[in-house]
Amino acid sequence: MGANANTVEVTESAAKRIARIVSSEPGKIALRVSVEGGGCSGFSYKFDLVDARNEDDIAIERDGATVLIDDLSLMYMNGSVIDFVDDLMGQSFQIKNPNAVASCGCGTSFSV
Repeated sequence: MGANANTVEVTESAAKRIARIVSSEPGKIALRVSVEGGGCSGFSYKFDLVDARNEDDIAIERDGATVLIDDLSLMYMNGSVIDFVDDLMGQSFQIKNPNAVASCGCGTSFSV
């Protein structure tokens, strides 16, 4: 296991939403957040419901929810906060990443 699991925070609203989504999907145990190349700013976040944990995953648990992040993605997300926002623009998971030097308006793409 590489980094400390405390390097990414999950807010209370995100944890509650993740727990609700995972509980409604039979066989799924967690939300995987990963970083991929691509997107309008160089990297993008990917969200998947998963039924298993990989060996290189860091698990962040809060309020009955589990978020899995692999070691490689964690390098880009260190210090980030995963939040769930419900506002006039709609409902979405948002990642506040202090490592991102640029991001796009959609909030899913960034560069470092």
